[in-house]
Amino acid sequence: MENVTDLFAPRLLKVQKSFIREILKVAANPEIISFAGGLPNPDVFPVREIQISCDEVLRRDGYEALQYSTTEGYLPLREYIAAEYNAGYDLHIKPENILITNGSQQGLDLISKVFIDKDDKVLIEKPGYLGAIQALSIYQPEFIGITLNNDGVAPQELAEILNNNAIKLFYTVPNFQNPSGVTYSYNVREKVAAQVAKHNIILVEDNPYGALRFSGSDQPPFRKWLGPQSIMLGTFSKTVVPSFRLGWICADHDIMEKALVAKQGADLHTNYFCQKVVHYFLTHFDMQAHIEKTKQAYKKQCDAMIGAIENYFPKGVTFTKPEGGMFIWVTLPRKIPSLKLLELALQDKVAFVPGNPFYIDGGGGNSLRLNYSNSNPDQIEIGIKKLALAMKKLMEE
Repeated sequence: MENVTDLFAPRLLKVQKSFIREILKVAANPEIISFAGGLPNPDVFPVREIQISCDEVLRRDGYEALQYSTTEGYLPLREYIAAEYNAGYDLHIKPENILITNGSQQGLDLISKVFIDKDDKVLIEKPGYLGAIQALSIYQPEFIGITLNNDGVAPQELAEILNNNAIKLFYTVPNFQNPSGVTYSYNVREKVAAQVAKHNIILVEDNPYGALRFSGSDQPPFRKWLGPQSIMLGTFSKTVVPSFRLGWICADHDIMEKALVAKQGADLHTNYFCQKVVHYFLTHFDMQAHIEKTKQAYKKQCDAMIGAIENYFPKGVTFTKPEGGMFIWVTLPRKIPSLKLLELALQDKVAFVPGNPFYIDGGGGNSLRLNYSNSNPDQIEIGIKKLALAMKKLMEE
């Protein structure tokens, strides 16, 4: 064999490794204060409850729990998810509208397989979720970016894009967006939905952080206005445990049928034992109390980071103030490139993710994402102070 690289599929040649995963390799050094990953706080993991749930599933129906299962997923778990949607927003979701996936990341991959051909146009927020950019990129779409403001995308900009482009999918994270922490206001949601409804496109609403609101008021999903024109993605990674990799797609029948075919070609079904364990946990322990504990922890960590930013960051630096989730987005003066800042920060044992990877058009050079959910307040104070010193050093050059 002369060169194996000549045999690679062209669709993969332009897809880069996840910048965040590469940063996390560096940040794994225990001496580094890492604001880089989107990692939940392990202190709130329900370890005892999960252990009991594992034991009970094995004791009660271990042989069945260790067998192959259906592609759709464990029916009682799908019923639970559907009931949660309907209790919150009366969306008329049925269990057959739910497909259990290996995290919401697989949901993105399956949706891409179902809808995206080479050069199809996909609309994505600027900045946008890096995992979505990576998942969608494999299918070689033409990305079109839309500016994300502090209350969501601008409806007028959306109208212009939709009127002038044959968009197939619009991918959005409307609650505590990754990477910005921004939440779409009710008014913006309503206007965005009105624009989308005029066109033959699908809005994909990814909502991994929606349950993690620690201030403000809950907002309805786009499905309230768009019905079957929307697909919802969800996950238990941020509310129960991340390592189980349990997520779901919520979509209407025609989409679900194709997603099932795509999943059968990928992995047949998601981990059945873990599905049963999570369902036992959800139905035998106080999930609301667990969520409240998580939100209190994240509020404390977020408040600590915002307080430290306000105390130490130099003038001219702006940042978002999220109402929930796990991230703060920082915008630097244009003379400070975030990649150069990262280089200095790593020398002082602090890590974050620069803004460039979150843009599909080369933007974000003077911005960065900070995660607060995986650092305690003392670490946050030290890390932000070190970042501030690095910023001031670059501003003086």
